[in-house]
Amino acid sequence: MVAVRYETAFQLYPYEKVPAQSAPAVRHPVVIVGGGPVGLALALDLGKKGTPALVLDDHDGAGLGSKAICFAKRTLDIATRLGAARPMVEKGVVWNLGRVFHGDGQLFQFDLLPEEGHRNPAFINLQQPYFERFLVEEIRAAQAQGAPIEIRGRNRVTDIERHQDYVVLQVDTPDGHYQIEADYLIACDGARSGLRDMMDLSFDGRVFEDNFLIADVRMKADFPTERWFWFAPPFKNSGTSALLHKQPDDIWRIDFQLGWDIDRELEMQEDRIRARVDAMLSSQTGTVPEYDLVWTSIYTFQCRRMQAFRHGPVFFAGDSAHQVSPFGARGANSGVQDADNLAWKLDLVWKGLADDALLDSYHDERAFAADENIVNSSRATDFMTPKSQVSRTFRDAVLALAGRYAFAQPLVNSGRLSTPSTYADFPLFGPDETGGPAVSRPGAPCPDAPVGNGYLLEHLRDGFTLLCLGAPTANDVTTHGITAEVVHIAEPSAALRARYLGDGTAAIYLIRPDQHVVARWPAFDAAAVHHALCNAIGKEAL
Repeated sequence: MVAVRYETAFQLYPYEKVPAQSAPAVRHPVVIVGGGPVGLALALDLGKKGTPALVLDDHDGAGLGSKAICFAKRTLDIATRLGAARPMVEKGVVWNLGRVFHGDGQLFQFDLLPEEGHRNPAFINLQQPYFERFLVEEIRAAQAQGAPIEIRGRNRVTDIERHQDYVVLQVDTPDGHYQIEADYLIACDGARSGLRDMMDLSFDGRVFEDNFLIADVRMKADFPTERWFWFAPPFKNSGTSALLHKQPDDIWRIDFQLGWDIDRELEMQEDRIRARVDAMLSSQTGTVPEYDLVWTSIYTFQCRRMQAFRHGPVFFAGDSAHQVSPFGARGANSGVQDADNLAWKLDLVWKGLADDALLDSYHDERAFAADENIVNSSRATDFMTPKSQVSRTFRDAVLALAGRYAFAQPLVNSGRLSTPSTYADFPLFGPDETGGPAVSRPGAPCPDAPVGNGYLLEHLRDGFTLLCLGAPTANDVTTHGITAEVVHIAEPSAALRARYLGDGTAAIYLIRPDQHVVARWPAFDAAAVHHALCNAIGKEAL
């Protein structure tokens, strides 16, 4: 029997017995364990490319509670490519502006998207259950068009048997156990990954000695749609820092930093939570508006990652592979980028268009990204909770200076907000023969820009794209059964020129299926493009 570990917000894939439960083990190309944002995004991406994907989740929908709420522009760009972004942005609370306070005084404010010409905002606040629901809705639409995606709810993996080129899974359901096989298994089962434990794999890093109280509060309030963060908040019993920002449905997320030595059971009592919330609200409005406590939790956090994200036919993605603090919104965002990186590689390998060795680059690129996130997350945590007198003296000096001098403001760290990684100088990228803008250099995710009545990213192909800007059009380039299709924009907009051409008048860009730049040239050279395309899929030039 599959135990119910938590209450669900939405029942998205109710349990149904399938014929495979009464038959010999069936081999699947890709099995994904975990129906959160990472697993669902990966399944949707694979299915739309035509690679069959089976998702196993031990519940039948999204868990109750907001959990991840900040989804960054890069994640929304990925969701746009997958066809799921529109309801996310429509439902989400859009914000670009943040404010940082020390006590009752504002130190500074920041704008996360100071330039125009992007389809998606810098961030939206959207409760994770909605994010998952919109992904499932797009999966259902894709299934109706023939995409080979299946989701099985209340299917819990209880054992794994590894072989050199496949795995066998023991799966528990309300109707008993059955077995399935997978050419590739993707563990998207979270920070407490059961699959990682079954394989006896390490998860190394730091545990930070602090506790944070989350309170999701439903209320009508006139606070602006911004991110507000306080060091040494002025309201009573608020701890050493506090955070406030808005979610959909008139729900506000409030975080209080409580310290390490607390009585969790005592702090979770409703009267104590309400006392803190009352103090915060009254300090900002002069009164305490009526509100409901929707969801509360106390958490500690860790910055950890696995030594390797690939173990033969088994891959780890999202929190199962790496874990960071919530400050900076790097958890779910980096996990969706894991899925974005892995999907096109699995698709090419399963179709026989690339060698299995291409999949090794998943660990190389995404472990690099995880390390970037862990460094940024650890620095934020060390600034918020100094571990030595020297660190505290530095932090206090920075806060004292930041309200008066602009040079000190970048040193204030309340969580460096999520930005995508650039795979600079990695083996599958290059060359860079234009000397163009750094924002679009090889390894970088493509920046968006206006094109006609739309935007650049929506013009890119599902596979490899050969983007021709301002130059005479090029020709499609094919190698090893893979074609880089031409997209020609003869008259780039000013924003497109600024982000891709710089001082140049023309450029040719080779772009991967995950919309990362592979290489760029000042003019079309078929041989050079052919060589770069071969390199991008890990093959020798023909």
